[in-house]
Amino acid sequence: MEEVRLCSLCPRACLVDRRRERGACGCGETLRVARAAPHFWEEPCLSGKNGSGTVFFSGCNLRCIFCQNRPISSGYEGLDISVERLSEIFLELQSAGVHNINLVTPTPWADKIKAALNRAWKNGLFLPVIYNSGGYERVETLRALRGDISIYLPDFKYMDEALAERLSGAADYPEQAKRALAEMMEQRGRAVFDRDGMMTRGVLVRHLVLPGHSDDSVKFLDYLRAEYRDDIWVSIMNQYTPMPGMKGELANRLSVEEYRAVTDYALSIGFKNGFFQEGEAAAESFVPEWNGLGVLSPRQSGA
Repeated sequence: MEEVRLCSLCPRACLVDRRRERGACGCGETLRVARAAPHFWEEPCLSGKNGSGTVFFSGCNLRCIFCQNRPISSGYEGLDISVERLSEIFLELQSAGVHNINLVTPTPWADKIKAALNRAWKNGLFLPVIYNSGGYERVETLRALRGDISIYLPDFKYMDEALAERLSGAADYPEQAKRALAEMMEQRGRAVFDRDGMMTRGVLVRHLVLPGHSDDSVKFLDYLRAEYRDDIWVSIMNQYTPMPGMKGELANRLSVEEYRAVTDYALSIGFKNGFFQEGEAAAESFVPEWNGLGVLSPRQSGA
């Protein structure tokens, strides 16, 4: 009798057999990648001079109504590839001179990514690996990756449950994000940098300030400061981009005054380790084109 494999990789625990139907993340059984290329728009300690070796995976376990990457977060865009091919992509990015391997929206594929990393290391991969996620993680999945991930780069989107439900369909987001962040910090702890200022190990939490919701940003900063003090790095982002169809406060760009109020507050409560964004970040440059796989063109293959 065929083994039944019910998916519980993320907190939604939809218990779908993804060989037969798509999960809540929009993903089936076969790995799907939307883009793989050096990326220069990450934080300076991740992008450096040569770029971060990003692999954008299709699908997402959140349903953010303001998503900038909807063509791939749905799980339908991208190329189907095998675990073996993914391991080759990691090595090709390394050969291109990038500073790290950056797994973007990896959660729906965590088990296959682990297998690809194991294969790549056997074939010469040595770069730090970044787990770049929406922050909505199942602790058990993170524990299964222990030792595989050098840098955790999670979002922390909301402190308010009602806001999380309205904007991402996940009322339990604050609880799950806190538990996940605690596990990430337990695994990697205080950040380590090389002599060029590149992060090689640690946790860097991203928070996107949303128009009309700077009060939730302040609550997030209070939580992060009280819980982790100087052991954690934070990136406070102003790049919110109103997508077509947005209504109410989300139809607007973030004002300079709102963003400055949040960053000033971060400084006032003692944050020293982190990044702010300067200038007009809400621009087309932050919304990539999902045209195949960028500079890399992996051959299509089965899982």
